[in-house]
Amino acid sequence: MNKLLKDTAVYGLSSIVGRFLNWCLVPLYVYMFDAAEYGVVSYLYGFTAVALVILNYGMETGFFRFASKSDTPDRVYTTSLVSVGITSALFIVVLSLFLPGISDALLLPQHPEYVWLLGVTVAVDAFTNIPFAYLRFRNKAWTFAGIKLLNVGLNIGLNLFFLLACPKLQSAAPWLVEWFYLPLGGVEYGIGWIFVANIISTFVVLLCLMPWLARRRWGFDAALLHKMLGYSWPLLILGVAGILSQNMGQLLIPYIFKGEPEAARTMVGIYGANLKIAIVMVMFTQAFRYAYEPFIFSQAKAEGESRERAYCNAMKYFVIFGLLIFLGVMYFLPIIRHFESPGYWVGLRVVPVMMMAELCFGVFFNLSLWYKLTDRTQWGMWFSLICFGLMLGLNLWLIPAIGIPDGYLGAAWSALIAYFVVMVISYFVGRRYYPLPYEVKRMGLYAAAALALYALGEWCWWPEMVWLSYLVRLGLLGLYGGAVLRFERPFARG
Repeated sequence: MNKLLKDTAVYGLSSIVGRFLNWCLVPLYVYMFDAAEYGVVSYLYGFTAVALVILNYGMETGFFRFASKSDTPDRVYTTSLVSVGITSALFIVVLSLFLPGISDALLLPQHPEYVWLLGVTVAVDAFTNIPFAYLRFRNKAWTFAGIKLLNVGLNIGLNLFFLLACPKLQSAAPWLVEWFYLPLGGVEYGIGWIFVANIISTFVVLLCLMPWLARRRWGFDAALLHKMLGYSWPLLILGVAGILSQNMGQLLIPYIFKGEPEAARTMVGIYGANLKIAIVMVMFTQAFRYAYEPFIFSQAKAEGESRERAYCNAMKYFVIFGLLIFLGVMYFLPIIRHFESPGYWVGLRVVPVMMMAELCFGVFFNLSLWYKLTDRTQWGMWFSLICFGLMLGLNLWLIPAIGIPDGYLGAAWSALIAYFVVMVISYFVGRRYYPLPYEVKRMGLYAAAALALYALGEWCWWPEMVWLSYLVRLGLLGLYGGAVLRFERPFARG
């Protein structure tokens, strides 16, 4: 358990700090671009998230499963690399050949270069996910974190360079930048520079991973790949359905309001910008996930009772810390909102809904250990399809029912309802195939207490005495933390 917490902290350095730094770009975007233009960025990144899952087709988890029980894990690694490398290269070829048609289908016929830049970026990202998984498998958490943070730092630096420095240099010393800046359109290229920065930083990451690509004996085992694909293909369905569900609102709104593209892009921009606040919960879930997958497969070799206790404790502490993050963000939202332009504040209503939705999704992910350990990954596929069906139906109902300009609220509530339902279903099915003594009542009490404290904190807000409001909210946070320490006794011996 201590190793899980340590690795979660290290991976969190790259995930949480990295995403936070990227999150700090949001103020730059929302102050430089209006909601409709920023909506294009949110919309396209939703599609690239789906493409990334498809191009990985569950091989990351499949690698962990087969490498953990293989005497030659490097052969599993290189087989995975060859497979994902070939499919990523084919994706780039197909994208390049059919770019106009793909751009039309994505409702961006006027900017096919955006689609190509992000397509190539996601293909390289899919390939590099395998060496990143290898670093996690070899417990090289600090190397993993270092490369991830380099990627984030370079991406931020390039964004600042292209969006802020280049326009000034073009006026003051044009000879420094005009050779690359003007051919792409200069200042008028706008959000396109975001995608240029992304693809450059992605290729730098690929270069950094070369020691884990070049200096090894390559081997490809077709029989092994067949087994890995048999294990992983349900995870592909799971992943695609899951990522479509996560990005459903941003992807559907432009199609639902196709006749009013400007209003649709504005809604996507407002929704996407406020999701960046709720992404704090996603950061925590992601950091936990990076450490959790190697942890559950390594714990599978341990004795029954200690193994079960480790799994149950991991779930409990995930819920405890997730609720603490929820309270912290909601209590200080009046400060955090200034990361956005005031024109986006109307969408702050989605933040508590999406944070609870992401917490439910995180619990659902933790529950997934039973079908991964028992090789019943098809259950993950069914759960994700159920979630996708619920999400699609609810979005198609709630978004147009609420209409312009607040339709994105329907997307947020659809996410919460769908994630909660699939979380409950996964729990009860898991009790049949891999029953674990989760402390459900205690976790439920923590959730009820956190929601009550959230409501109390909202009530204890006095605009004329803001300092007192924050003081009371800090006290409520301390009350939650004190209750956890009282009941869990994490520092007690024995």
